[in-house]
Amino acid sequence: MIKASTNLAPALEAILGASHVLYDPAARATYAVDEIIPSAVAIPASAEQVAEIVRFAALEKLALIPCGARTKLRIGMPPSRYDIALDMTALNQIVHYDPGDLTLSAGTGTPIAKLNATLFEHHQFLPLLVPWYSHSTIGGTIASGIDSPLRQFYGTARDFLIGAEFVTGSGALTKSGGRVVKNVTGYDFHKLLIGSLGTLAVITRLNFRTFPAPLAGSRGFVASFPTAEGALALRGAIAQSPLTPLTFDVVSPGLAQIFSEKTPAATEAAVFSGEARNANHSTLAPIGDWFHPHEWQLCAAFAGTREVLDRYRRDFTRFVGESRATSTAFLDDTTRPSMWGRLRETLSVLLESSPATIIFKLSALPSHHVALFAKLQEIANHASLAHAFVARAGGTIYFALLPPSANAEATTHLAQAATQILNSVSAAGGDTTLLFASPALKRALCASDGHAGPGINIGCSRSDPPLMHRLKSAFDPENIFAPGRFLSCLP
Repeated sequence: MIKASTNLAPALEAILGASHVLYDPAARATYAVDEIIPSAVAIPASAEQVAEIVRFAALEKLALIPCGARTKLRIGMPPSRYDIALDMTALNQIVHYDPGDLTLSAGTGTPIAKLNATLFEHHQFLPLLVPWYSHSTIGGTIASGIDSPLRQFYGTARDFLIGAEFVTGSGALTKSGGRVVKNVTGYDFHKLLIGSLGTLAVITRLNFRTFPAPLAGSRGFVASFPTAEGALALRGAIAQSPLTPLTFDVVSPGLAQIFSEKTPAATEAAVFSGEARNANHSTLAPIGDWFHPHEWQLCAAFAGTREVLDRYRRDFTRFVGESRATSTAFLDDTTRPSMWGRLRETLSVLLESSPATIIFKLSALPSHHVALFAKLQEIANHASLAHAFVARAGGTIYFALLPPSANAEATTHLAQAATQILNSVSAAGGDTTLLFASPALKRALCASDGHAGPGINIGCSRSDPPLMHRLKSAFDPENIFAPGRFLSCLP
């Protein structure tokens, strides 16, 4: 592994105290980003301490990378510099919660599972059902820009993040938005932090609009098809109906096979009403015989009163009768979590499936999915690469290539396949973002002139390089926040 050499511990101890600075090599190695190890780890306990560290780093021209549970640090390019890991997990308090107003404010290091456990007491929740759910913090989730299967019904964080507090590159404590919906005025600068990978500011607090938790009695639906066309046709019929499922995903045979064989390594936590609240240290139940692992699956979840559930069952049964499904199943609260826990943990399961997993986030209109699915499979099969993917109803696809090894030959092979995937998605009018890959592959995809090939976004989906540079300069004039995490791949 590569590591920075500057000894920063004494200076940081003067700011935070010795107990809040780590400089043991083994401890620092756990904060590595793409094999680059920081020289020290700082664990601030307040926004004021964060600001003081940032001012120190700006003065000394040191590079900072803020982090939480470190479940998504592999997203983005390797940093060009990395001196201090800023561990934000001590900022983990729910600062303000008004159940009547459906608003909540919490420190950036607050675990999502802890936050939802509090909300559940008032029959509310935050629909951030992201991979590594039982460990993820709200700050890391916002900074990574990862969404969840619930985006079909609730939208993404952009739709319910109403304010934030953060520290800019000059060390200024800054606010954007508000703590209640009616007071949110002005520019939504806080939404620029979504997917920024810590390159613009250090988030210290986040304000959300919360939602009523799904009613007890949520249900699941799974239909199996021999072809992608059948699953997509049923998805289209349901999408055009008055039904509004909570989640709505198409699973490829490769991912279905992985789901049937693997259980996510992360501990499981309850996320819906009706699930046991003592499930935080359990694992997901195995997939049942209602699941056909070698076929295409259309999966949906829905909730409501008994009358609503009956309506869903009748309409889904009618739609399936008009399709060519080989099997269908309705799942209750005892069986649904085994499927939807895996859908939530798709990215983590894929990364556990191969030593060199590469995961793309593709965006294309649902009307182009039939042709795009066929092209993606053709590319993977031609390269003799195992593959798997899940497609959200709104057009987002998470596509993974699963090579058996991570050697130099595999990297070259993957780079060629990645370029073909990019060209295919671009031809369909879509956008390609490389989320997870080995450091070697990320570098291989960055051209010698310092930017990625045409249309490849590494770690983010923003496609206006001059605007991104201006934003970076405005928020972080000294370029101390995660330098190179995605901007190094821009001209």
